[in-house]
Amino acid sequence: MKSIFERITGTISLRGHNSDFEEEVIVEESPRETSFSGWDKAEQTEGELAVDVYQTNESIIVQAMVAGVSSDELSVSATREMVTIKGKRSAPTGIAPENYFYQELYWGAFSRTILLPAEIEADEVEATERHGLLTIKLPKLNKGKIKTVKIKSL
Repeated sequence: MKSIFERITGTISLRGHNSDFEEEVIVEESPRETSFSGWDKAEQTEGELAVDVYQTNESIIVQAMVAGVSSDELSVSATREMVTIKGKRSAPTGIAPENYFYQELYWGAFSRTILLPAEIEADEVEATERHGLLTIKLPKLNKGKIKTVKIKSL
């Protein structure tokens, strides 16, 4: 008996029919050698920076928390289509690993490349940092702007 879906759409059921596309797959279980504790910090080459991205009428704004990172350790680069933030947060020195109860903060290099939802004027990008909050203002490209070109007579 056809299901309501089969009657409405005119399809046929393949239940109980062999298909040329089916194949039997045998899955062998192997002993688990890795666990979450096996993820070593040395394997993490670079962290990903969390960001907020929003727009105003004139600009796209990118914000990221970079507390503990000096402006010398930060780099912002922009093209018309994307912005990249790179930096490095240095771990405090003089604390033995066995003295930690919790160690959840990220220390080391981080980066984030964001594809922008609109083209921007890369030459007019501004970046400021205040109280650990990095704010990047990316002025939108004004495609409706008309520039009159003076014609030179040769």
